[in-house]
Amino acid sequence: MVKLALVPVLFVLACLLAGIYGAVHNQISYTISPEYFTQFKFYQFRIDDSMPERIGAAIVGWNAAWWMGIVIGIVLIPFGLLIRGNAKYFWVLIWVFGVVSGTTLIVGLVALAIAFVVVDSEVAGEISRYGNEMTDDVAFVRAGTMHNFSYLGGLVGIITGGVAILWQRRRLNSPNSKVETNADAKEPSDAPKSRSREATGDTPL
Repeated sequence: MVKLALVPVLFVLACLLAGIYGAVHNQISYTISPEYFTQFKFYQFRIDDSMPERIGAAIVGWNAAWWMGIVIGIVLIPFGLLIRGNAKYFWVLIWVFGVVSGTTLIVGLVALAIAFVVVDSEVAGEISRYGNEMTDDVAFVRAGTMHNFSYLGGLVGIITGGVAILWQRRRLNSPNSKVETNADAKEPSDAPKSRSREATGDTPL
């Protein structure tokens, strides 16, 4: 029952982490191409002109990414029920969300690196969004490539997250893990016996 009560909490945390990831991710994208936001995404997400541009980029990232927490959670949160123990289930899932974020970042950065190699003025062409002509079309395409592939990274992250859950389940159920757990459980019970012997002077020969 406690595990089931943790499910909505984990969904909320998954959405929060996804939204924060999107906000931070867009700071990289903005650095590559401010126009990707000022001439495109700010219009798409109706960001006010008076908003500081980096804060606007963070808001765009939040709005574009928080719902991925639901997509990721629908798969990984039930799958994580394979982990025994309420506390272990919760903390393993938090760790798995980190694995998903790391996977997403790696995929996005790899796509960005490829875009830096492949995309030039000839490939990019002339780009306009909402009637706005770009002054740096190459940077716009590179930032857009990273943005788009990050969604693919999120889907790949579901796979790596699932693998991480299976790995943690195997690790936690391994004989070595059980031996360590049993040893930890025995230590407190041995301590009172030692104190009792010292108090009565019954010291073993």
